[in-house]
Amino acid sequence: MASKFCRLLRPVVANFKRTRFLQQATVATQLCRNNTQSTGTTTEKRPTIRAPDTLMRKTLSEFGQYVAENLPKYVQQVQITNGDELDIMIHPDGILPVMSFLKDHHSCQFLNIVDLTAVDVPTRQYRFEIVYMLMSLKYNSRIKVKTYTDELTPIESVCSVFAGANWYEREIWDMFGVFFANHPDLRRILTDYGFEGHPFRKDFPLAGYVEVRYDDEAKRVVVEPLELAQEFRKFECSSPWETFPKYRQITDAEEVPINKEANKPQEKK
Repeated sequence: MASKFCRLLRPVVANFKRTRFLQQATVATQLCRNNTQSTGTTTEKRPTIRAPDTLMRKTLSEFGQYVAENLPKYVQQVQITNGDELDIMIHPDGILPVMSFLKDHHSCQFLNIVDLTAVDVPTRQYRFEIVYMLMSLKYNSRIKVKTYTDELTPIESVCSVFAGANWYEREIWDMFGVFFANHPDLRRILTDYGFEGHPFRKDFPLAGYVEVRYDDEAKRVVVEPLELAQEFRKFECSSPWETFPKYRQITDAEEVPINKEANKPQEKK
């Protein structure tokens, strides 16, 4: 009888304890809210971002000026972007000297190439912007080196300085069609053999030129010319980033003053 009575009271006791716990949590939350309101502080609802580091910006500015003073023939512009990112714009003829300086100089020691990419802006005279991203483990710093070229002018390969740039340059050749001179093995790396065109160029059609499918009769994959019932398609998709509020202001790039009177190679015509 006693055991049956205990089993009967067990859910009642558990429910009572749960109710007491919820009441205590509610009281604690209310007290915390009252304390916050009494002190006059408001809860920050915007996403938190890192505060600008004045010392870091000064260090980057001085280092950019140092590089420009040592290589005045090739460095054309030095900027600090996004708060704490150093960008150095150089002439295409200075790729190997600048890369060798940043890697071997005792004050730089940028021994690792993190990434190498390109940007296609057809409205520019030199439509392709090549971006080298380097990292120095010794000084815990990163740097971006930018240069430019067009569809026909080759650009010097940096594989002799950074062996890790081999596949990066092959990818840029495959996607953008930028030719790297003196590359040990410049061939496509992402697209198929015999692929025509370069997909990341802005003038490359979004649907491509050919379609690949499996032919059940031939028992193999076949490549056929692309046929669209509708010649023009408007691909208009809403970006998920457009739904987020503008929680911070994007500051313009800060240009670091350098000596622009130094001798520079003549611009390409």
